[in-house]
Amino acid sequence: MSWLHALKHTARSGLTVERQRLDPLVAVRAAAGLALVVGAALYFFGPAVAASSAFGAFQAALATFQRSWRTRPVLALASGASLAVTTFVGYLTGAHPALFVSLLAVWTFLAGLAWAIGPTAGMIASSNVAIMLVTVTLPTSVAAAAGHAAMILVGGLVQAVLIVLFPVRRWGAQRDALADALAAEADYARRLRHDPVAPFDPEPLMTARSAAAITPRQARRRPAELHGTRGLAERIRPVLASLADPALGVPAEGEQRARVRELLAAAGSTLDAAARAVRHGEPVAMSPAARAVLAVPKEGAVLTGPARRAESRLISLLRDVIETAQGSGTTNSPRPGRGAGEADSADDTAYRTARRLARSAARRVARVPENRADPHDHLLRPTVPGLVPVALRAMRAELRRDSPVFRHAVRVAVVSAIGYAVGASLPLGHGYWAPMAAVMVMRPDFSQTYSRAVARFGGTLLGVGLATGLLQLTHPDTRLSAALAVGCAFLMFLLLRAGYAVTQVCVSGYVVFLLGMGGLQWTQTVPERVVLTLAGGLLAMLAYAVYPAWETPRLRTRLAGWLVADGRYATAVLQRYADPAGAPRDAVREALLATREARVAWQDALERAANEPVRHRGLSRAAADDAPHALAQLARVAMLMEAHLPSRDTSPVPAAAALAQALRADTEAAARAVRERRAPRWEAFRAALESWDAGAAGDATADDRFVRKGAGLLLAALNELTDALDAEGPRPQGGTARTAA
Repeated sequence: MSWLHALKHTARSGLTVERQRLDPLVAVRAAAGLALVVGAALYFFGPAVAASSAFGAFQAALATFQRSWRTRPVLALASGASLAVTTFVGYLTGAHPALFVSLLAVWTFLAGLAWAIGPTAGMIASSNVAIMLVTVTLPTSVAAAAGHAAMILVGGLVQAVLIVLFPVRRWGAQRDALADALAAEADYARRLRHDPVAPFDPEPLMTARSAAAITPRQARRRPAELHGTRGLAERIRPVLASLADPALGVPAEGEQRARVRELLAAAGSTLDAAARAVRHGEPVAMSPAARAVLAVPKEGAVLTGPARRAESRLISLLRDVIETAQGSGTTNSPRPGRGAGEADSADDTAYRTARRLARSAARRVARVPENRADPHDHLLRPTVPGLVPVALRAMRAELRRDSPVFRHAVRVAVVSAIGYAVGASLPLGHGYWAPMAAVMVMRPDFSQTYSRAVARFGGTLLGVGLATGLLQLTHPDTRLSAALAVGCAFLMFLLLRAGYAVTQVCVSGYVVFLLGMGGLQWTQTVPERVVLTLAGGLLAMLAYAVYPAWETPRLRTRLAGWLVADGRYATAVLQRYADPAGAPRDAVREALLATREARVAWQDALERAANEPVRHRGLSRAAADDAPHALAQLARVAMLMEAHLPSRDTSPVPAAAALAQALRADTEAAARAVRERRAPRWEAFRAALESWDAGAAGDATADDRFVRKGAGLLLAALNELTDALDAEGPRPQGGTARTAA
């Protein structure tokens, strides 16, 4: 993509207004906290203290709107406390320009590294630096600076207290994440009826897993319906795929296929019912048709062999989903697998008792401060103090020249210092607008930085224009200016998901009215804000062009990482068949999670690379389309085999050990070949498969035949990857491939 096209695309993206669901109650609560802080500070201390406390309450409220699984009071307190420390330290050096610029560069560099912890930490750290540039100009002494910092902390505390006193939909984000995962699987089940090899995006399951990680204190308060359902949903997905797939399941047509379609439709209906129940905290309402289909056949079962086992697993898992989604255990419909008027059998009673014992054990584990728990019920998240060493390790790991986060930290530190010097040298006053704009728009990737720069300037221009017009019409006093500032903040909280340009319109009006509350006329703030915001945005855009962190050249590395993760996943599955009793219990699960993370990393990288003005140095468009399809197929075959993993007392499949060893060696060598622009080869895995075929006996077991068929599908997926990448690298000569120049 050329620079002209990239600039057009990012500008259009930055100015896009999105239609999103509004949360008016949350916006009212945040604005009420801001109004309380500003009103009290204005009444007791005056406009200057009110302005600084307003920034604290505003920043704390903004932090609670971020996409984080931390509790909102914790986010508000963390934001208020960090901003208070930042502003106080900044004021201590504010009287010495050289020292302040040095501190600004160091502080901004650390804020840039904070993106290694996560987007929420990066946003809070960047906002702290930006607001510090404004608040350090308000105090007149060290004591006054301490007072301003205390009021900023009070602003965060007030927001946290309001969240505790007036909760809006407790655990709502976790409910939505789990319900979205169940709904995604329901949609997947329905699509499998018509397309037996339909793709599935694992991102909803990954989001639900992130949402399920909670602190021990949260574990004691989490609603019962959020216990265990996510783990069951994870186990349902491979069973659905194995039932539908004609290669390892039932034939494409016939009586068995009709039964599979009925099961998939019933599974979709049941998962949708569970999703609605989890989202709204209601009982699960199953349809009678789904109950009839999922009733355990007493005799005359249509499916046989592995498909019959998959059917039994699906019915059992859906029964568990219904039970766990009920939360309290009450229901207005019988569980699948039992008739409408039948009472609990002895097995059902034993099953309920076992589930209660499992949940009790999970709650006991939740009280233990260790990173282990029921793998399908509870994932521990470190507390805020426990997060400190984790955050430091994450930031230290990014201290390398090829890291996008490190490059972002260097860019933002240099730009903030240069921007501050440029703003101070211009005869406009309030020179901090330039570095503040640069810090707020800069992100670790190209697309977000440029789109936010355009959106910030456009939003600022419109926002200050509207605010100035309102000032000219109303000529507000201090109290009315404070009320108008709170009104602008409310609109920003309400429209936060509508796009960055929309929020900047509201923020610009908020700042104009807030500074007007302190006695500054619009003629003293509006022109310089527009000019210096433009200067800061241009500096941010120029910095990325001079010192970029392009994703395009790293596409092959991302693809190689996905290949290694897929190979380890398939290897772990084969090892379970080779040694059902001795293979590590969690190896398959951990490998699956690594595969999902590698796939999402590839998709994010490909999306970022598509908008970069970089001459092609990664993958061609055709290879970028075909290679991921082959890797997705590789992981899919491994997942189908995982759906039929043998129990620990099952006889092993000896040949699977040689296949696993060969596959691991081939995929690791292939990953190196992908990075070096050579087409991968699979000689060891093909030789192991041919050796098995040559020595196969006539009395092979069902598991032997199943693994042999699955291994053939794995090889087909690997060959598809070779075909996709073969044209990308140099052609082999004399039986060997040349290394890329």
